[in-house]
Amino acid sequence: MSSKLVDFIIPQLKLMAKEPKELFYIGNKELINRKMVSIVGTRRPCNYTKDLTFKLAQALAKRGVTIVSGAAMGVDAIAHRGATPSNTIAVMANGLNIKYPAVNKSLIADIEKNGLTLSFYKDDFRATKWSFVARNELVVALGDILIVTEADLNSGSLRSVEYALKMQKDIFVLPHRLGESLGTNNLLENGLAKPIYNIEKFANQFGKIIEVKNDFLNYLKQKPSIDEAIAKYGDKIYEAELEGLIAIENGYIITL
Repeated sequence: MSSKLVDFIIPQLKLMAKEPKELFYIGNKELINRKMVSIVGTRRPCNYTKDLTFKLAQALAKRGVTIVSGAAMGVDAIAHRGATPSNTIAVMANGLNIKYPAVNKSLIADIEKNGLTLSFYKDDFRATKWSFVARNELVVALGDILIVTEADLNSGSLRSVEYALKMQKDIFVLPHRLGESLGTNNLLENGLAKPIYNIEKFANQFGKIIEVKNDFLNYLKQKPSIDEAIAKYGDKIYEAELEGLIAIENGYIITL
């Protein structure tokens, strides 16, 4: 799928050190008009972080918040899946006709179809070290706040924190045990971030849960085969399993 040149206003671009002359997109540009929260973190999150990142993105999306991240392995991908692709913006470090990283190819395709992908770069451009840095600045600029769910002291996510501080955005982190996620714990120690102790209470500051008709769950209650369900709904099946809504037994879906 080819990208289009952004022809709509994104006020948050003015927060960047240098406002981009060009920006490309694929997908639902209306997501830009909603409240937005940026979620970033390590590519190798622990199970605690995986679980809470998913629940945090999900809770925010239920309240009409668009989740912004970078489609990388780990925290990024989990945040996109927790929000569901239709409530997420993926900012890419490469041309949008390239699905990178390959492990997230189906997720990125789903975001293109139902959410929004953005990039500074024309089709066929391949990611470089500096394009990832530029990508991170845009991720931070778009969000009303920045959430870092796990990061070590040498993590690239701390570069995102630097951008957030320059843009005077509030930074939030998940509380971790001593000796773990040293980067986020250091932010707390130095008063640069605030902890999220209660996901629902935190999400409530963005509004009430938006109720929607859920044909998806009704479909799952019919106990379809896993192959049929994936053909119909793709990654949403795995998201439902992670969320604890379903189990897969003998090749069929069982609702819990």
